Amino acid sequence: MRLRREIGWLRSQRALGAVYRSLAAGCERFGTRVVHFSVQGDHLHLLAEATDRRALARAMKGLSVRIARALNRVIGRRGTVFGDRYHTRGLGSPREVHGALIYVLCNFRKHEAQRGNRCPRGWIDPCSSGAHFDGWIGARPRPPGRRPPLEAPELCEARIWLLTKGWRRLGPIDVNSIPGVATT
Repeated sequence: MRLRREIGWLRSQRALGAVYRSLAAGCERFGTRVVHFSVQGDHLHLLAEATDRRALARAMKGLSVRIARALNRVIGRRGTVFGDRYHTRGLGSPREVHGALIYVLCNFRKHEAQRGNRCPRGWIDPCSSGAHFDGWIGARPRPPGRRPPLEAPELCEARIWLLTKGWRRLGPIDVNSIPGVATT
């Protein structure tokens, strides 16, 4: 879900709080459950389970309205928040779900690498549901005294086999993974 340019930076304290509250309140609606997320500077990545396409469409419309209203309230504006409709891709195999988990939970590493920056080894993006993910390998505890901008909410627990057990057939996910880059 990509924002319009004039909305600003989603990873700021105020915007992040609005997004977190919206995700927590709207994570289970219309037969759809949002189980993982990542908040980037100008877009969101979500991993959700849905009973069918219609349920997913209704839930995403409701969630985008909820997020838009919250962001508009926080930044003191009115009008459209999202630049376009959300994009969806169905996942049908353990390999696809494993890849999607890497993509969603490690996406900030990809953006930082594109800027020429490196994230510390073992670092979990604090603006994602990564802190609540139990499938990491190589994750380090947060250094003492360092807190994320806000504590990320724990969303719905996965129920479908692909998100509970299926992806685990490929092994745990290296916390240092960069989506789209092979790691050894």
